[in-house]
This record gives sequence, structure tokens and C-alpha cells, in this order.
Amino acid sequence: MTYQQLYENILAKKSFLCIGLDPEISRIPDRFRRTEHPIFEFNKAIIDATARYAVAYKPNSAFYEVFGAQGWNELEMTVSYIRKHHPELFVILDAKRCDIGNTARMYARAFFETLDFDAVTLSPYMGQDSVKPFLDYEGKWAIILAATSNESAQDFEFGGEEPLYAKVMSKALQWGTIDNTMFVVGATRPEMFKAIREICPDHFFLVPGVGAQGGTVSEVVRYGMNSHCGLLINSSRGIIYAGQGDDCAEASTAAAKALADEMATYL
Repeated sequence: MTYQQLYENILAKKSFLCIGLDPEISRIPDRFRRTEHPIFEFNKAIIDATARYAVAYKPNSAFYEVFGAQGWNELEMTVSYIRKHHPELFVILDAKRCDIGNTARMYARAFFETLDFDAVTLSPYMGQDSVKPFLDYEGKWAIILAATSNESAQDFEFGGEEPLYAKVMSKALQWGTIDNTMFVVGATRPEMFKAIREICPDHFFLVPGVGAQGGTVSEVVRYGMNSHCGLLINSSRGIIYAGQGDDCAEASTAAAKALADEMATYL
């Protein structure tokens, strides 16, 4: 998917919502836990309930890897289901991988060829050779950690005359293009978006931290939107756990619709 295609999908849906598919087996309703593929069946229900309001989905690999081979299989089933039933959607693997050489190439093959994701989150702190194998795939994206939403991000990412996140973004802009590179910029520090946009005016940002972590759509948009929207705002727990019982799909629909309706006002 190209930059322009992603933007056109955003305009068509009047939404820049990304939904995180991070299912915890203890939190999903019993009717899913009783099935052969509980994670997949839960994901399927959430996807069917929310796809009209989302432009992207983002499974976090940890929530699948914890179940070994079965979890990996259900992750693959989830991606295949989206591809078959909602092919217009952008699908991100939140894996935060970081390695070099043959290992990085194997990760890229696993996520882009075997699993057919559009994008994967990456830690850039081993430099260009930890990201380049992912940029060699046409139509695929590297989403590079920059200014993250967690509290202890301040341990390394912020502070100083030129913060580490600024160095990372400035350098990574030399590696790829707006058609294959995004950055993770957390919603919990919205006042930073203005300075970040000065470094990186045109790229898309994947924005975690809205909802359960305290970030708001309005503040992210105020400081972070560009002429092509430039934002994929992620919500995970606030949507997939909006309801705890048999009404979970309906509750997720309502939660996704509420965010998408707010986003539409900015488009």
C-alpha cells in the first residue's frame, strides 16, 4: 500500500483509526474460550464489528507468541481473514524487532512474506542495517520507534539539546521515503508533536496512547495532523474490551464509531 492509497482510504472512511488486536485470554468472553481457536474467533468478532470504522488493525505479536505454535497460527488466521474479507485495510504487526544482517532479513521475510503484513514496528537503535531489509519490500512499511507513549521513555528518548528521538527521526529520514517509513509517536505527550512535525512534516505517525493511557484525539490532531492526515491513531483496550460479555461486539462497534465520528470532524 502506498502513502496515497492510505490517505485515500482515510478520506473514504472519514477515519484514521487503527485498532490494536491484543487479546488476553482471561479477558475475552467464555463463548470464545470454548472454541478451538479462541483468539482468532474473538478477533474475527471484533474485526467484523469495527471494520467499517477502521483503516488499520495492529496485532501485537506478544499476545500470540505467548501461546506458542497455536498463537502463531491464530495470528496467521487473523491476517488471512482481514485480507479475504477487508482487503482495503492496512495491517500492522507490532513486534518492535531489532536485529541486523541475516536475522533482520529473516524477520522481514517472516512478517512480509509468510504472514503478509503491510507494516511492522521496529526498534532502530542498531542503526540502518536493522531497518533496511524491511525497506527492500515494495509496498511494505517500516514503522520506527521514535517518541513512545510509555512513562519511562524519558529514560533515554527525551532530554538534552537534541533528544534521542530527534536524532533517530532525522537519521531515519535518510533511509526510506514517505511510501515505506512511518514513526511511532505517542499521544501522551501531544505538545511535542509540533516540534516533531518540524523534523518530519510529511510522514505518517502511528500514535499509541489514546484512551487507556490518557491521550486524546483532539490534542494529537491539533499538533500532529498534516495535509495528508499523517496519523494512524491506535486504540486497543478501549475498543476490544469495551464490553465484557456476549455484547462485546456491539460494545466494540459503539466504541470504534465514537472515535471515528470524532476523527471525521477533523477531515
